[in-house]
Amino acid sequence: MPELPEVETTKASLAPLLGQTVQAVTVHNASLRWVIPDDIQQLQGQTLVALQRRSKYIIADFGRQKMLWHLGMSGSFRICQPSEERRKHDHVIFDFGEQQLRYHDPRRFGCILWLDENTQTKLIDTLGVEPLSDAFNRDYLVEKLKHKSTAIKVALMDNHVVVGVGNIYATESLFNTKIHPAQPASSLTPKQIAQLVIEIKRILKQAIDLGGSTLRDYSNAMGENGYFQQTLLAYGRAGEMCVNCETTLENLKLGQRASVFCPQCQPLKNSVKKVKK
Repeated sequence: MPELPEVETTKASLAPLLGQTVQAVTVHNASLRWVIPDDIQQLQGQTLVALQRRSKYIIADFGRQKMLWHLGMSGSFRICQPSEERRKHDHVIFDFGEQQLRYHDPRRFGCILWLDENTQTKLIDTLGVEPLSDAFNRDYLVEKLKHKSTAIKVALMDNHVVVGVGNIYATESLFNTKIHPAQPASSLTPKQIAQLVIEIKRILKQAIDLGGSTLRDYSNAMGENGYFQQTLLAYGRAGEMCVNCETTLENLKLGQRASVFCPQCQPLKNSVKKVKK
């Protein structure tokens, strides 16, 4: 699933469309996570004036109206020439005249919706802070975690706590700070939390600089792959040797997600019998 760095990279790659006017919108399959609005044709004649990211959503501002785009589990946007053959899972085509923006989504868990009062309330207003913002700091995270008995890995992936820290980046951040992924969130010390905040910011910035992670078929709107996966030290490496101590990396499931860790470098402290996984 595309995570924050991939969404940020996708948003940046859409910049060539800024200032261009939509000539037409063609919907080949409206059945995404939520049905694409019937009145999406209202975009015709509107100009893309700004692009923002909130969590894993891209907010496309067309001046008169805004759209909320989410890549879901397998979605991607691609800028291409109108003459290029449409692929099987290209469900929506935004025609900008000399270029087209095509939304491709084999599993159809993404979304293309109007950003209105309803979607703002349901999908945006409930989100936690951005991990790269000043609001995400030690004091904030200490307050959020102090009553949480859930595993720290699960807490970090809770969008009500902090947005966009998905499985890859939570795994890497915990490995680099030597914190066991199943450690009860409330048991972390302020020092550990401060280190974790710093590491999450560093990892995400590095991933954005490297274009995100291409583990399966992710690419940005220009068709470029990400390279952060080449730096992974823990994620996806269960059964391999730890780069720090050569202990075999192990895997456990937390929140239905694989969580790779080093039992030597990331010892589990305190009892976890009551930890919610």
